[in-house]
Amino acid sequence: MVLVRRCLPSRSAILVGQNVSKDIEWLGLREGEDFKGVVDLCGVWRTWNPKFKTYSVFSQDHLVRRLLKGQLELSEKHCAEGDSVKSMKLFQLWRELHHAPEKLQQEKEKLLEGEPEPSFAKRFPVFEGVCMGNRKTCTCGAPFFG
Repeated sequence: MVLVRRCLPSRSAILVGQNVSKDIEWLGLREGEDFKGVVDLCGVWRTWNPKFKTYSVFSQDHLVRRLLKGQLELSEKHCAEGDSVKSMKLFQLWRELHHAPEKLQQEKEKLLEGEPEPSFAKRFPVFEGVCMGNRKTCTCGAPFFG
């Protein structure tokens, strides 16, 4: 954890990831001290779902399947390196589209097509001894918001 802190350019680092706040908490990092800001892919790719009249958020693999068709190989195993590549590709796509709302909306609509596969947290409620925060299978007792 100290190594991560030392590697971050604290005044300018923007952390990008899927539900990155959990990683920040786990690493004990502090915004403004260890990094400048955050881009959470769950937030930037959340999509209004008219069927449920609420926003839907999707797993990283669902985002990759729908938005980056054929660009990346998906694996059943959890791999930090592979997840970081997926995160950066999804971030790059969002950066290309976020100034063009119509195009961004078209991409987001692709996310609602078909049935999404269960998220990593649903498939593995506890991973390496850590509760993944799935409401129905939570083992840590942490509060849920929203």
